[in-house]
Amino acid sequence: MRNVIIIGSGCAGNTAAIYAARANLTPLVVGGHEPGGQLSLTTLVENFPGFPEGIDGPVLVENMKKQAERFGAEYVHGSVIEADLSKRPFRINIDGNWETTRALIVASGASARWLGLPNEQKLIGHGVSSCATCDGFFYRDKKIMVIGGGDSAMEEANFLTRFGSEVVIVHRREEFRASKIMLDRARANPKIKWLTNTVVEDVYDVSKGIVTGVKLRNTVTGETSEREVDGFFLAIGHIPNTKVFKEQLELDPDGYIISKGGPRTSVTGVFHAGDVEDRIYRQAITASGAGCRAAMEAEKFLENEGH
Repeated sequence: MRNVIIIGSGCAGNTAAIYAARANLTPLVVGGHEPGGQLSLTTLVENFPGFPEGIDGPVLVENMKKQAERFGAEYVHGSVIEADLSKRPFRINIDGNWETTRALIVASGASARWLGLPNEQKLIGHGVSSCATCDGFFYRDKKIMVIGGGDSAMEEANFLTRFGSEVVIVHRREEFRASKIMLDRARANPKIKWLTNTVVEDVYDVSKGIVTGVKLRNTVTGETSEREVDGFFLAIGHIPNTKVFKEQLELDPDGYIISKGGPRTSVTGVFHAGDVEDRIYRQAITASGAGCRAAMEAEKFLENEGH
């Protein structure tokens, strides 16, 4: 029987593990299908406090893991494929092995939606990004492209005009899903250009190890073209990794966990941390803060239960 199982090993899960381990709860941390979370797909992180020169994303999460292990956290590779939260102790199936736990912290994050282009994954962190706040700074006076038609695409494009020499929004249709206020704000920005009825068919150039351009196709005429670009930002949404908890935890229509006050969920003894609930900030530092809160609440919950 575990005191606490933490699902996810990004900033939220690792910080929760540090706090839970220091409280002598000996947490079991399940790495998940993206060990290290979204930071493992990033290169230089310059906005995490305490690193004036910046730090590589994978190094930062690895350091957090080592810190948690030093205090007694146990890590296991694998993903949760099934869960039974109907009664306590909770039962969690990790790649075919069932574990029982008194408390559970869900820090399984949200995965960015990708286009599925032939070379997209190979260039993540080398010009392909899903976070303008994280990576915009690296594209000062460069050509930037944003893919999407919703509010987040407009917001990211506006933010990126602070850095880029031009920002092009590419959308597959003529109409946008974005709210009128966000669309008007983007249209009023002289640095933003528009390519509607257009899809991206590939991103170049893997052989150079950086993004140099894209192949585009007009959805009306079928005509293809190429365009030079230095930064390629996806703003087509995120998918929270909560499928396994459907109909067990209260989720919103997009699958994000609904908070029941602080890090609490609809099930007593189950807590959330990070992007699995946060659809607004999605930063390494806010995920870490959420992990801290979840672990402290879990500790208090176990104490009240007499453990």
